[in-house]
Amino acid sequence: MTATYAAWALIVLGALHVIFGLMRFRTPLRAALSEGLIGSFASDDSRRLAFWFILTGPFLLLVGQLGLREALAGDLGAIQLIGFYLLGVSIMGGGLFPKSPLWSILQVGAALIAAGLGWVA
Repeated sequence: MTATYAAWALIVLGALHVIFGLMRFRTPLRAALSEGLIGSFASDDSRRLAFWFILTGPFLLLVGQLGLREALAGDLGAIQLIGFYLLGVSIMGGGLFPKSPLWSILQVGAALIAAGLGWVA
C-alpha cells in the first residue's frame, strides 16, 4: 500500500509541476511562443528555467505511473529500483541545490525502497 501512495504522490507532483509551471512562467512562455518556439529558449534564463521546470512534470508522471503499475502488479524489485533512482536524484539534486524542492522526493524514494524490500505493506 505504501508503494501505491508513493506512486500517486509522484503522479500528483508531476501534474502540479506542469500546471504550476504554465501559470508561473506564463510571461517567458508567451515570449518564446511569439518568437516561434524553436531556438527561443536558449536566449533567456527565465525561459530555460520554465522549460526545465515544466519538462520535469511529464517525467514525474511517467515514474509515478510506472511505480503505480508495478505496485499493483506486486513487482517489488521494480518498486525498489524506482526508489533508488529517486533517492539518488534527490540526494544529488538537493546537495547541489540545497534550497530546492528536490528534497521532497527523498521521502517518496525511501518509501518505495522500504516497500520494495518488504519492510512496509
